[in-house]
Amino acid sequence: MSLTFIEKNKFEKLFGMKSGYVLDFSDRTFQEFVGDSVGIDIYEEKYNYGSGSKANRLRGFWNVESNYNIGKLLEKLLEYWLEQAQSGEINFDIADENNHKDCLIIVAKLKAENPVENIDAIQANSDDRTFKILAESIREGINNDEPEKGLDRLHTFTIKYVRQLCENHQITFDKETPLHSLFGGYVKKLVKKGLIESEMTERILKSSISVLEAFNGVRNNQSFAHDNVILNYNESILIFNNVSNVIRFLETIEKPKTEQKEEIIEEWNDLPF
Repeated sequence: MSLTFIEKNKFEKLFGMKSGYVLDFSDRTFQEFVGDSVGIDIYEEKYNYGSGSKANRLRGFWNVESNYNIGKLLEKLLEYWLEQAQSGEINFDIADENNHKDCLIIVAKLKAENPVENIDAIQANSDDRTFKILAESIREGINNDEPEKGLDRLHTFTIKYVRQLCENHQITFDKETPLHSLFGGYVKKLVKKGLIESEMTERILKSSISVLEAFNGVRNNQSFAHDNVILNYNESILIFNNVSNVIRFLETIEKPKTEQKEEIIEEWNDLPF
């Protein structure tokens, strides 16, 4: 979604933007607040909208930023408004209270539009506690809209995830086997077992082998795995979406296998021994 005219008007009224201001911020404090909230310099040229006032800077932010970032900043501004209202720093009435509630609902919708569609697929496929913590930290980074910071962890996660798949299918490997080779062996096993129904799906998965080989280079040269200049936001999002989409599909292949194991265990537990 994007902010509609009516939704923008709700925030404009609550924040007193008609005057050109945003709440009681000065230029300096507004810059600091936005920087602390979303890690962005609101006085960058791309946010220079209209007269360049604080209110227009915020409008410029609405025009160019992702829904998630917009929601994140508006959420912080709503928190600040509530703090100011409760401390008596600003005057408000029942209409403002209702408007604040409406704005919270709008923010929730904005933040629900995560830039990585299948981020919930980033889940450990074993009981390894460290693996679970790793997966959680990656999801948290995406929820904070910081994909660039998580590329090295996503690479580590993907290696652990694919290694577990290989173990599940009795595919031999060692600690030195690179990610793309692990995945190549896994795809070959899926094809051999007849778990892939179409030639197109097979081709898509095989194309992912070369993609994951390139991921090794990103991890080594464009992530925080080493002292690197990290990859830009948009390409990081592309990588996250590509990897999470593949993992989501692999779940559909592996889930029946897991459920079948659970059914067998239940059947053995039912035997009168």
